[in-house]
Amino acid sequence: MDAERARELLERERTRIEGELGAADLHASLESSDRKEPGDRSSEDLYEDELSEGRREQLQAELADLARAEGRLAAGTYGLSVESGEPIPDERLEAVPTAERTVEEEARYRG
Repeated sequence: MDAERARELLERERTRIEGELGAADLHASLESSDRKEPGDRSSEDLYEDELSEGRREQLQAELADLARAEGRLAAGTYGLSVESGEPIPDERLEAVPTAERTVEEEARYRG
């Protein structure tokens, strides 16, 4: 994959993640209280807060993945597996611009 296309993909990914983070922050409940217990009246706010916090944590992890991918692009190693150095197919990078491994390596890594 050429560097210009990689930049486009990573920029689009950053826009998506930052947009979702902004939306998550905007919709964060101001009604939650540490005094609420599951099963209490209005405990739905507590559930929503926990769900939102989990989503924010996931998006922060995606930002970290993105920063690593941008570093690889700057170093000239974007599109190469961090595990084996083998090329990551362009189709995979189009689908997952922050991919660090080939599909097979990722399956073993997550396995």
